[in-house]
Amino acid sequence: MRVIAGSARSLRLKTLDGMETRPTTDRIKETLFNIIGPTVYDSIFLDLFSGSGGIGIEALSRGAKEAVFVEKNPKAMSCIRENLKFTRLEPKAVTVTGDVLDALYRLEGEKVFDLIFMDPPYDRGYEEQVLRYLAGSSLVYEDTVIIAEASKDTDFSYVEGLGLHVFREKLYKTNKHVFIERAGREEIC
Repeated sequence: MRVIAGSARSLRLKTLDGMETRPTTDRIKETLFNIIGPTVYDSIFLDLFSGSGGIGIEALSRGAKEAVFVEKNPKAMSCIRENLKFTRLEPKAVTVTGDVLDALYRLEGEKVFDLIFMDPPYDRGYEEQVLRYLAGSSLVYEDTVIIAEASKDTDFSYVEGLGLHVFREKLYKTNKHVFIERAGREEIC
């Protein structure tokens, strides 16, 4: 896995061995950033279930002002910190080790995010838990774009009832990216 573009372009990132994390492939990451590209520069980016940190690091490399990485696994967080140091993006990063919902609660009143990316373990309902929290959170404002990476079969029909709206889906072989905004917002992607 490598950084696709920006200040850390072509640098190889460290990942955890085994199945503890599931890094987003370079091809899927490139597609994602082709979609959100114009909104990344100067943004405040939140990377939930960060794994090796590849998505948040890509955002920083492409000019995000700040990225917050939330990861429960201490080994994965160590990997994220090594990758941030290696790419020299550490000064623009905040790392939070712990449960995602606890971390979101702790971030309330501290930050407002332009882009929120989550890549939780598939088919365990974490996407819905996080979206239910974010729907009423001060971490999200009218222009925030939330992106969920999920298995291809994950149902997001419940988001309308949360005051959110799915405005785009990008399907891959076994997974997808779902782009979510507050209901009534104009699309930017």
